[in-house]
Amino acid sequence: MQVRSAVIPAAGLGTRFLPATKAVPKELFPIGDQPAIQVVIDEALGAGIDHVVIVSSRSKPAVAEYFERDDALLAALEEKGKIETADRLRAIGRDWRVSIVYQDDPKGLGHAVGCARSTVGDEPFAVMLPDEMMATAGLLAQMNGVCASTGGSVVAVAEVPRHAVSSYGVIDPIGPMSDDGVVEVRDLVEKPAIDEAPSNLIITGRYVLTADAWDEIDALEPGRGGELQLTDALRAQARRAPFHAVLAESGRYDTGNPLGFLTASIQLGLVNPELGDDLRAFLRNLEL
Repeated sequence: MQVRSAVIPAAGLGTRFLPATKAVPKELFPIGDQPAIQVVIDEALGAGIDHVVIVSSRSKPAVAEYFERDDALLAALEEKGKIETADRLRAIGRDWRVSIVYQDDPKGLGHAVGCARSTVGDEPFAVMLPDEMMATAGLLAQMNGVCASTGGSVVAVAEVPRHAVSSYGVIDPIGPMSDDGVVEVRDLVEKPAIDEAPSNLIITGRYVLTADAWDEIDALEPGRGGELQLTDALRAQARRAPFHAVLAESGRYDTGNPLGFLTASIQLGLVNPELGDDLRAFLRNLEL
């Protein structure tokens, strides 16, 4: 049950970030000196994953190019004495494997994840939405452990005020949450009315799914908005097998819009050992 692969859906056009995304994929926007997608990959590696599957679009060739070795650039950096920078570039994909698959006809998140089946194989896998970033790999590592111990799929959840539940997918928990933030799930409800929501625990952008999820994804029919909804596949799993949620208590950043991306850049910059002190001093002296 060891989770070795992570699927990162990255085929979206990033329309909320236009005109910047007309030329640069949002996944390559910098968080400090790292592309956003590398921050997500580092989280996966920290949780013991060694195979990253990027679901991309052929209209975004720069995403694949980021992972390609550039010997001319490495030689130029070394000639200028920038050995450390060259070593960082050389390390991309060196100790872990990256695969690029393409979602040529976007039909929703369920469809995007399904594009990775033949590459991942019939084994448990993580799904990591790049519009959310975590400060550490702790949550994903805990989810991997819950999947291994229960033999079932796991989703990450966050608490929101009751009035906000209708904007999200919400879990229907079985019983109370444990001291370590784990709860069994009966069902998942997409964007319920406030007075019909079974809880105020919303599904966030981290999933650890057992291999039988592939069959549920393949069987999906168009749902809300005519898309193939991943939540529908998870509901089918929850009806017949163990299914759990793990609470994401802190260190979660929503980068799906420009303001969220900016604030995440600042917050992650503050915990960066190379940038944090100088950034903190700058913000402290900033005249508002």
